[in-house]
Amino acid sequence: MTFAERIGRLDAADDHAPLYRQLQRALREAIQKKVLAPDDALPAERDLAEEFSISRITVRKALDGLVSEGLLTRRQGAGTFVAARVEKSFSKLTSFTEDMISRGRVPRSEWISRGEGRVTPEESLTLGLSPGTPVYRFARIRFADGAPMAVEYTTIAAFALPSTEVVGTSLYEALDATGHRPVRALQRLRAVLFQAEQADLLGVPVKDAGLLIERRGFLKDGRAVEVTQSYYRGDAYDFVAELNALS
Repeated sequence: MTFAERIGRLDAADDHAPLYRQLQRALREAIQKKVLAPDDALPAERDLAEEFSISRITVRKALDGLVSEGLLTRRQGAGTFVAARVEKSFSKLTSFTEDMISRGRVPRSEWISRGEGRVTPEESLTLGLSPGTPVYRFARIRFADGAPMAVEYTTIAAFALPSTEVVGTSLYEALDATGHRPVRALQRLRAVLFQAEQADLLGVPVKDAGLLIERRGFLKDGRAVEVTQSYYRGDAYDFVAELNALS
């Protein structure tokens, strides 16, 4: 069976999507359905071009997009592979659940705690809320294919959700349902050494290397709605950002 037969040939009659997007969709679905597994090597670009009867430029554009999404990775002198480690792009505001599903992994959350409270002085400044304003707090362990990947601590302005109980696997899905999903965010990344609490929850040694992402999410009208601290395992995650030179 050829590679094109494994993942599905492109539909040249589909004039609604450019060929590079059709190839991206076919590869993305193959990863999600586990037709392509982590660390699987893709054929060379010239071979893909021949199999799908498209130009190498089209193949390169399709692969570049999936590399920037973190679904594929390039290894110098070896070729293009399905990403084994999770590569999280800083250029797209997506949820953990969406990231894992797009990579063909099964996301799951385990609650540490969730409840309602009053905004703290620090949260008041960060979220732009008046003292005493109600907020919801969520603490979760995030899993992919049964393996713990991150610990998340989130504070949400209470106006954005009817209750804590509406949050299932995805917090962003619940916020989307109420029309309060963040459309932009400010994020800060720094290296940390896990203290006993995070190490125990993630099943790693104390002082193991990790990554802390602090995110503040904003609505379209400019209001801050979310503050999240996420502790990611350093052995499972890579964070990728695309940089462009100023013209």
